[in-house]
Amino acid sequence: MSGNHLFDLIRARMPAEPDKAMFCELTDGRTYRYQDVLDVSGRFANALVSLGVKPGDRVAVQVPKSIEAVMLYLGAVRAGAVFLPLNTAYTEHEVSYFLGDAEPALFVADPARGDAMGKVAADCNVPAFETMGVWRKPQGGESDADTGGTLAAKGLAASPDFSDVARAKDDLAAILYTSGTTGRSKGAMLTHECLASNAEVLVDFWRFTADDVLIHALPIFHTHGLFVATNTILLAGGSMIFLPGLDVDKIIEVMPRATSMMGVPTFYTRLLQRRELNRELARNMRLFISGSAPLSAETHKEWSERTGHAILERYGMTETNMNTSNPYDGERRAGTVGMALPGVKLRIVDPETGDYLADGEVGVIEVKGPNVFKGYWRNPEKTAEEFRADGFFITGDLAFIDADGYVHIVGRAKDLVISGGFNVYPAEVEAEIDALPGVAESAVIGLPHADFGEGVTAVVAPRAGAELSEAGIRDALEKALAKYKVPKRVFIVEQLPRNAMGKIQKNALRETYKDTYSGSAA
Repeated sequence: MSGNHLFDLIRARMPAEPDKAMFCELTDGRTYRYQDVLDVSGRFANALVSLGVKPGDRVAVQVPKSIEAVMLYLGAVRAGAVFLPLNTAYTEHEVSYFLGDAEPALFVADPARGDAMGKVAADCNVPAFETMGVWRKPQGGESDADTGGTLAAKGLAASPDFSDVARAKDDLAAILYTSGTTGRSKGAMLTHECLASNAEVLVDFWRFTADDVLIHALPIFHTHGLFVATNTILLAGGSMIFLPGLDVDKIIEVMPRATSMMGVPTFYTRLLQRRELNRELARNMRLFISGSAPLSAETHKEWSERTGHAILERYGMTETNMNTSNPYDGERRAGTVGMALPGVKLRIVDPETGDYLADGEVGVIEVKGPNVFKGYWRNPEKTAEEFRADGFFITGDLAFIDADGYVHIVGRAKDLVISGGFNVYPAEVEAEIDALPGVAESAVIGLPHADFGEGVTAVVAPRAGAELSEAGIRDALEKALAKYKVPKRVFIVEQLPRNAMGKIQKNALRETYKDTYSGSAA
């Protein structure tokens, strides 16, 4: 084996001009050139090796969004490590599970939470712990190293020269944790080829070139912002306007200088609330992409009327990267996620029998291709359950294919809630609610929400004689769960509806409370 499969591809696709900007328009006005990408990722790779990280070791990272965090990802790839990004909203309780399961060689945390997360790392027997924050211009007697945490200091002191560790197509590049509706979170193992092949396809299918400037306002702890956006621009040799997060004012400010944007439906609903959004503002844009949650047909229509651009909706998963996309040329059909991408095989089958279904019939989506993950980390039983004998991955998403070949996703077999582009697994939230004093049982559902796509909602039945309140339950959950998982509303009922088999009827609850967020930004 020779070469580092993913980074060799990134290196080969870099522009001939090393001074070309890759990251620009940061909060403090910094610009990273492609040469800086090579140099700083090399520094981080050397720093990781100095901390004892070996090929195949996991590097768990829960840090604020910054270009240095992306450089750490690339440095981990170059060092042959397995990058494990964690949502910045995760609590100490949640992080301890991931560290215990993944057994990383290094955990990197936000300096602002350094003491607490350092204790979590020690309790989980993580060999090395470092911090990294958002670099800012030094003030007074500070040095560059003072502003970015301990790992930034080690990176600044390291050499930019690094001999990339050999990694083959099938070697792991990253682990992203996902969940089903039952059990604990599972680590989806993504190989060098999963990431490389998908990025190559997206560059071609979405027509990205070195002339593209992408507005990047997504988080970088999941596949959309880290792999889909970043890897695609790297392979195109383009540039990114790198924003700390969703900032509508900033997006409007930079849009005339950009050519493309990737976002979740919340980006588009919030931008549509601004009168500045019009065809003149979007005159230089060639592509708006939406994913991670369903985009309403109303949003699709209004965006087209206001800007003259049809949003391109696509469908992907943590386990598979991108599977389908509406066409670049041709009709971008509202309410659909297009067709299978080149190299991806997609079929609709009966969820019980596995039999193929005809066009128009609703069944479960199954996919196969180089984009599909290797399996779940240290969970061969669950991996076996989720794959067919012929290698197709069972997504659990219900859909049908229309007469023109467009895929329509109609629901999620596993009751996953997607709020603001983030996955919320009801079983996890229900477990926390059920553990609260006075709670007999609970059901967590997703309800239509104009801003977030779906609003996380809990329906709770108390134990006999117990007094529960919406505020009390939400306050307790905010201490245990990331903010996006905390129900926006909690309804207290005498008992939950059940069918003849004793199963809670979530469909009935969705119908009862379907108008909860109508006309409200709650």
